[in-house]
Amino acid sequence: MNHKDENTKLTPQAESLETLEPELREALGNFKASVNSWSSAMISRPREVQAPSGTNWSAVTKWALACVVFVTTLSGGVYQNHRQQEAAKAEAARVAEQQQREMAATQLAKENEQDLMANVDSDVAREVPSALEPLASLMTEDDSQGN
Repeated sequence: MNHKDENTKLTPQAESLETLEPELREALGNFKASVNSWSSAMISRPREVQAPSGTNWSAVTKWALACVVFVTTLSGGVYQNHRQQEAAKAEAARVAEQQQREMAATQLAKENEQDLMANVDSDVAREVPSALEPLASLMTEDDSQGN
């Protein structure tokens, strides 16, 4: 069967529409005419010229104030953060300097202690103290081995 033949067959609904077609065409024509006449009437009617509305200064003022408050709050937070960072850097530098001074003092104390110990060692290392030298010369090695 040919598809073209199937499409050309009229259904019962299509037959009823063909009978209504003259009425439908008349209704559509009337509708089109009424739309055209309404459009013409709307285009040709006089219109009022409206002046641009004035600026609402109250709303503008509120927005400006809100922006100022927001920027102030934000910049205050940024400034506070900057101050804290600078204070932390200064504190770290102070602590480092204090530790350096303590290390230098400890090093100096060790050097002084080593110098003192060297003096004590040199004083103790002598066989006979200088005050007893005359007596030491009187003694002989045989006498020192004693009884």
